[in-house]
Amino acid sequence: MKSAIKKAIFNYRKATWRSRNLPDFMIIGAQKSGTSSLYYYLSQHSQISPSYVKEVHFFDGGLKPDFDNFKQGQSWYLSHFPRAGKTVKNQKTFDSSPLYIFNPIVPKRISEIIPKAKLIAILRNPTERAISHYFYEKKLGYESLPIMDALLAEEERLKPILEQQDYKHTNFIHFSYKSRGHYYDQIKRYLNYFSMSNILFINSAMLFSHPEITLRRVFNFIGVDDDFFVKDLHACNVSQNRTKVAANIYEYLDNYYYSQNHLLYKLIGENFGW
Repeated sequence: MKSAIKKAIFNYRKATWRSRNLPDFMIIGAQKSGTSSLYYYLSQHSQISPSYVKEVHFFDGGLKPDFDNFKQGQSWYLSHFPRAGKTVKNQKTFDSSPLYIFNPIVPKRISEIIPKAKLIAILRNPTERAISHYFYEKKLGYESLPIMDALLAEEERLKPILEQQDYKHTNFIHFSYKSRGHYYDQIKRYLNYFSMSNILFINSAMLFSHPEITLRRVFNFIGVDDDFFVKDLHACNVSQNRTKVAANIYEYLDNYYYSQNHLLYKLIGENFGW
């Protein structure tokens, strides 16, 4: 019964897609960096309307290898957002799909449909992000290898997929622990299509340690009332299955990311202290 109702609602939204707004801004990632929390915080603002689902996964095609969201077209995408007549003054809508920053084909696609989009990149210490990602995949049942084995196996797992540019492949999505932390490379791709002024970089540690300050930056960036008080600032989607990780794992990942981190700092003009 519930699925039938949900389908009817979606069909109505799709039938009225021409009266709906494309997003003004989007949270492009990174995964396991606080995107769920930021989505929840922003959704409380009176001038901000989120997509009806947290992760639309339009520009990356989605998580199902046999179904491509992007091929459904703009009518499908717009059906995930509010109607223009339902918004209040200076209302902003947004999409939050953390695979957008990592998938190489996404920046061009966004620029062709929403060329003036404002983009928010939440970047977490890539060592911590990779470890968190590993335990997340363990919880989902995708990963069976011990953590160091999984990290060392990544290049072999991903090589044929990257050669074929099969960015909807299960391995690309689930086993990209280290690769998703190549923030410098990912941001450089976006700068081929968007100016630096269109991208806001947030250190995820700052989001959780000083949420009010960080949210004021976000509100200013997207152009809404920056004095709005967000009542509920609890962290969302926090993994509960993480166990202690050996020091050599941290040493390996810190060394792996050293040059990438410093290239990122130079690119964005900010040192996150990783």
